[in-house]
Formats: sequence, structure tokens, C-alpha cells
Amino acid sequence: MSEQNVTPGRSPFKKPPKPSSILGIIALVIVGMFLLTSFYIVDETEQAVVLRLGRLQKITEPGLNWKIPLGIDRVYKVPTKVVQTMQFGFRTAQPGITTIYSRDDYEDESLMLTGDLNIVTVTWIIQYRITDPALWLFKVQEKDKTIRDISQSVMNELVGDRAILDVIGDERTSIEIKSQEMMNTILDEYDLGINIVTVKLQNTLPPEGPVQDAFEDVNKAIQDMERLISEGKQAYNAEIPKASGQADQIIQQAKGYASGRVNRANGNVARFNSVLEEYRKNPSVTRNRIYYEMMEEVLTSGSKVELIDKNLDNFLPLKNLQPTQTGGTNE
Repeated sequence: MSEQNVTPGRSPFKKPPKPSSILGIIALVIVGMFLLTSFYIVDETEQAVVLRLGRLQKITEPGLNWKIPLGIDRVYKVPTKVVQTMQFGFRTAQPGITTIYSRDDYEDESLMLTGDLNIVTVTWIIQYRITDPALWLFKVQEKDKTIRDISQSVMNELVGDRAILDVIGDERTSIEIKSQEMMNTILDEYDLGINIVTVKLQNTLPPEGPVQDAFEDVNKAIQDMERLISEGKQAYNAEIPKASGQADQIIQQAKGYASGRVNRANGNVARFNSVLEEYRKNPSVTRNRIYYEMMEEVLTSGSKVELIDKNLDNFLPLKNLQPTQTGGTNE
């Protein structure tokens, strides 16, 4: 049997660590895990919903936040500051500077029946923002499907209340505004926790083929009609002021003519009244004066004078009673 060289006072085996050291290490690990899982960061575009043992505890804002670890508190982050988009009747295959749209068929979303029983293809987008993260997480299970169903239902109703020419024409803005109001009302009833901020119609067209060609012809005719109406209004606006000016000029001339006639008539009346007053005072003198004045006017206004004598059978012509003017002296 071989001998071992054992130094007195030293054991050949290593002593096991003390239990207190092991407990200290375990405690440090637990504390480290506790600290690491007690904090979480919420992005500036988010809010966080905190559940404690499955019950809603609080909603935290962006920044560094604390929670009870070990699964007691659970945190669900919701992008409440981000505007999200849904597309109807089409999909964006590759966004970018030049957007590429998917060529897949989405006629189940886009084909609609108008109020005058025509078929129209309507594509649109909605943009929404989450306003209540707790309702968004827990109130409705199939959130995207619910939003899509509500949006399609509202759009079908509004398109079905209008004629096709209104849908593809002047009523587009009205449909966008009204659909946004109706969608928000229904979504509030569902307590979905979102708000529709935009509804934008992309295309409103009749189905492809002969129908679309016919409607393009109709639209062209409508545009021509509107152009002719606009030209007519321009001509109207140009001619009416001119005609009004001419009418005012004629009216002023007529008023001036009437005023002149009235003034002349008033003058004649005044003269007649004056003569009448003189006649009443001296009838014979006034009668002779009037006679002489009239004869003077008659004789000076004509170049031929005929005197009528009741004792003669014929006229007695007297010509050239007016004195002739010559350049020489009178003989």
C-alpha cells in the first residue's frame, strides 16, 4: 500500500462553499431579474395598457415606466399616435416614390349598385387613429374585419342613394364627408376606440367595357354642355350691361323729349292766357294785332301769294311781292 504525503493541518479535499454564499448569489440574480423586468419603454407614437392579474390597471404615456414583474403586470403597447390606412377595392403592392398597386381582383369590395340601378366601381381609402387603447385591445375581437364591414356598408348605402352620374360627378365630396360621419357614429356604438380622420374616394367609374365607353361619351357631352352654358353666361354678362346702358340712354332721351314738349306746351299755354287776357280787355285791338301778326308770318314765310276776292271769279296771283336785293342802287 502506497503512502500519501499529507501535510499536517491541510486537508487534501476542497471545502464546500457556505450556504449563506449560495443564497446571496441567488438573491442577486433574483434582484437583477426583478430590476430588468420591472421597467419598460413606451415609444413616442404609442401608449401602453397595463393589466395586473388580468384586470386593467392603467394606461401609461411615452417614456420609461415601471411595472410589477414576474407576470403580475402585463404591458400591451398600442400605436395611438399613428394614422393607419385601410384600402378598399385595391391594395398597394409596393409603396414608394412610384407606387405599385396590386392587380388582384377586389370586385367584392368595389362593385356597387347605384340608386338608378346602374353598376359602378368605387375604390376608396380610410385613415383612422386609435383614441382609446383599452377599448381597441379588448372590446372587439376581429377589429380589422369590423372596420372593413362598417366602411363597406356605409359606402354601399351612400352610393345606393344616388344616381350614377352623381356618384362619378359632383357628389364625390359629399359622399366622403357623409361617410366619415356615419362610420364614426357606428364605430362609437361598437366602442372600438378609434376615430376615422379621412375618407377619400380614389376612383368612381362604371365597369370596364361598352358601359364605360358609353359613360365616357355621356361625361364628354356633359362637359360640352357645361362649357356652352359657361360661354352663354359670359356672353350674357357682356351684353346685358351694354343693353342696359343703351336702354338708360334711350330712357334719358325720352325723358328729355317729354320735358321739352311739356315746357313748350306750358309756354304756349302761358302765351295763350296772356293773349286771352289782352283780348278780354281790348277785343278789337287784340284781334287786329293777331291778324296782322299772322299775315306778317304768312307773307314772310312763302315766295308765292294769292289773294282771294269774293267778287272775282278767279284767283288773283301776286308774285314776287318780296323785294329783291341787288348789288346796285335802287332806281
